[in-house]
Amino acid sequence: MSTIQENMLDAYWQLPPISRTLATAAIGLSLPVHFGLLYAGWFIHHPYYLWQLPPQVWRLVTSFLITGPKLGLIFDTYLLYQYLSQIEAGHPRFQRREDVAWYLMFISGVILTTDYILSITLDVSNYFYLQGLILALAYTVTQDQRGMKASFYFITIPAQLTPYCMMLLNMLFQGPGMLILQLEGLFAAHLYDFLTRIWPEFGGGRNLLPTPAFMSRLVQTPRILQRAHGTAFRPASADSGRATGRTTGASTGPLPDSWRTRGRGQRLG
Repeated sequence: MSTIQENMLDAYWQLPPISRTLATAAIGLSLPVHFGLLYAGWFIHHPYYLWQLPPQVWRLVTSFLITGPKLGLIFDTYLLYQYLSQIEAGHPRFQRREDVAWYLMFISGVILTTDYILSITLDVSNYFYLQGLILALAYTVTQDQRGMKASFYFITIPAQLTPYCMMLLNMLFQGPGMLILQLEGLFAAHLYDFLTRIWPEFGGGRNLLPTPAFMSRLVQTPRILQRAHGTAFRPASADSGRATGRTTGASTGPLPDSWRTRGRGQRLG
């Protein structure tokens, strides 16, 4: 393996693990779907498939990993990584990797539940939910950036308005169906924010959605690292839950620092 390839591989493994895994899965699954190599119907979500024997539970995950077509392959994957990595590697409310995993599980569950309720009451439903998840991530990130400015395409706006600008833009170009999906993501993110921050800080209550203990056991597992000179076994350490994105590899690589760390004033849309 050449030095350039090794540096690229090292840089990849330095990325925040949850963010890099989901972004890789999104592009790896969406490419064959949009090029007609895989049937999209295998990955959509509908309650019908969960009641089959055996239940097709993988759809609960894959329905959040299909990007939009054409330029959506690039932009959706980028935004997914951009916002999720800010949560995983630099957000003060997500100090441990299991906190990020629990957040994603809650957000996804609320989006699916809300979409199911709307499908019954308004006969409006979706089959893929990545846009709703991206909107939820953007909302969570920008709530802690109040007072900061963000560049949204060609204009500068208050950072906390970024999710709403995303909704307006997608409604103009993709129609009201996309708006409903993003509203589901906005509701899920705001509900999480209320249960974990607003109610404890301003309502005098406690965190109503703490990360369960079993999540720590799920994410803090030993890892086997494949290297050019052999295989390394790396057990989970006491601080392995912190999502720094520096699990393996060197500190240098061809990717810019903005892909590995969170900085102020970076482009949000």
